[in-house]
Amino acid sequence: MAVTVDFISRLEAKVSEQLRAQRVGFLLGAGSSYLDGRGYPIAAGLWDGIKDHISDRDVRMEIQEKLDSGAGGIEEALDLLDNGQANETLHRRLVTEAIAEFFAPMIPPLETHVEFVRRLARRPDPSIKIFTLNYDPLIERAAEKIRVRLYDGFCGYEHAFFDSSVFEERIGRLQWSFKGKRFQPTARPLLLLKLHGSLGWYNCDSQDIRRCAFSSLIANPNERLMIPPQQRKANETMKQPYAALWSSFRGCLGQSTELINRLVCIGYGFLDEHVNTLVENALARSDFTLLIFAKQLSNRAWSKWSTKPNVVAVTEARCSLKGEMGPGHPDLWSFERLSKEV
Repeated sequence: MAVTVDFISRLEAKVSEQLRAQRVGFLLGAGSSYLDGRGYPIAAGLWDGIKDHISDRDVRMEIQEKLDSGAGGIEEALDLLDNGQANETLHRRLVTEAIAEFFAPMIPPLETHVEFVRRLARRPDPSIKIFTLNYDPLIERAAEKIRVRLYDGFCGYEHAFFDSSVFEERIGRLQWSFKGKRFQPTARPLLLLKLHGSLGWYNCDSQDIRRCAFSSLIANPNERLMIPPQQRKANETMKQPYAALWSSFRGCLGQSTELINRLVCIGYGFLDEHVNTLVENALARSDFTLLIFAKQLSNRAWSKWSTKPNVVAVTEARCSLKGEMGPGHPDLWSFERLSKEV
């Protein structure tokens, strides 16, 4: 018992130290938007929510047949139905539309995300980056509610346009002194990079990337910019606007002058290999620490990540502290708890 208490105490101390350190980036997965069932669904419950929104009955039945035959979720079902050609299949497009239709009217409570955004905005770090794999607008709505500046790569109003250069902009004023002009920052906006797209994002044509209200309909033939759950999504990240967003993610992990020394992953199950590859490359750095917070990890993911000497992993059933294994934690893995710790 004493050994368990000691491990949990050291784990909590290390997590607190790392979360409050500088040069921290955040990667949010579906678990951070689930909100104990009051938010958006995680992958396991996605099909039940969207299937009635798929307009083509044949497409719906074909996906259902793959799931009934043993496909491990909507992602694997779409992979099995993929013809391998360059253009997306009808299944993929209709799943994207169904997700958007299902998500658009949802208005989950914002208290947890407000706390998370408020605490990050108070930190002295310049321009904290929040990378997210989610489509939902919880971070944006939380920031707007408490009047925190947030850059998501778009400029404009009714139909905002994408311009990745906004991530490099800083807010301040020029001050004059006997030494000449000096730039003095006056605000530190949070940077939100939605790596798989978002509600409200769409492509008018091959060169015109826009954003409208989260609940707005996207008129045909405009294409929604949301990468659906499928192995093909790794290839989609090479197109704009994703190419710019992923370039920033890669840069923060190891290829830019604005490196982060800690990546805090919340609610991400480490199932996307195109994400995992970049994170694993960063772990080769001696000054980089990965912090994983998830209710559960598959045995495969646990075996891969928990033994590494610069990884802290916290789940409900088991935890690891830089290679040292220990028992699970009742709530340190949850976004609700972490929103009060950052």
